[in-house]
Amino acid sequence: MPQGFQWLIGDDAINSVYAWLRWSKSGEPLLVVANFTPVPRQGYRVGVPVPGRWSELLNSDSQLYAGSNYGNGGEAFSEEQSSHGQALSLVLNLPPLAVLILRPDS
Repeated sequence: MPQGFQWLIGDDAINSVYAWLRWSKSGEPLLVVANFTPVPRQGYRVGVPVPGRWSELLNSDSQLYAGSNYGNGGEAFSEEQSSHGQALSLVLNLPPLAVLILRPDS
């Protein structure tokens, strides 16, 4: 397990998408995905280390923040397809000019 931080996507200049994991001291991951373009990204695959349901803790494009509310309905479920060095992945709708933060349900 990495010491607090792990890059997942740092090389997708075409889409201007970046993703990383933050790890708690107890080994719990938090996924951060940022889309730095004004274009929504539908069906964008991101690798994750934990199976199951991932809850969306923050969508900075939410109507709460005067956004368009584009996203994932508050959740995403892992698929058994490897991506970005992880055995599993999520398929996410990335809002434009926004950040998503997700964590796996225990």
